[in-house]
Amino acid sequence: MKVVGVVGYPASGKGEFSQIAGELGIPVVVMGDMIRRKVVENRLALTDENIGAAARKLRGELGMDAVAILTAEEIEKIDPKIVVIDGIRGDAEVTYFRSVFSDFSLLAISASFETRLLRMKNRGRSDDTTTPETLRSRDEREESFGLARAVSLADAHIENESSREEFVARIRNYLENLA
Repeated sequence: MKVVGVVGYPASGKGEFSQIAGELGIPVVVMGDMIRRKVVENRLALTDENIGAAARKLRGELGMDAVAILTAEEIEKIDPKIVVIDGIRGDAEVTYFRSVFSDFSLLAISASFETRLLRMKNRGRSDDTTTPETLRSRDEREESFGLARAVSLADAHIENESSREEFVARIRNYLENLA
């Protein structure tokens, strides 16, 4: 099985990448869904604060690769030929995925702080932040999980600063060259 992990800062374009992969028939497992599931199980609202607290708690109790372990279990249930893992947050997760999937590659998607903030202001997800201070705080939280180190481990990079059409073309090119 070919496994492609996607890493990047919030609002860099990971979700867009996953959407395109899904349109091409590639299954996508979203790591954040593992955490959101825990928030819902605890009957809490899906806010950035609650999701962040659940992520810290899960990693504190089970280790920095806790979400990767849950994600790998989901992937094993569907056993696809190729799968995308959306939302890697740390180097421990990369290490774990490389240890359990023999054909694992990591793609980093990047966008500037300003671009990411504008996207969050415009997309309106319940866990989005809309001020520079809150986005910086979210970036710092995710860096505490090893996000910057995970980005540095990427096998390939796609920049997402141009038009949506150009970004989609880069995604399609990357995915078509996987086979």
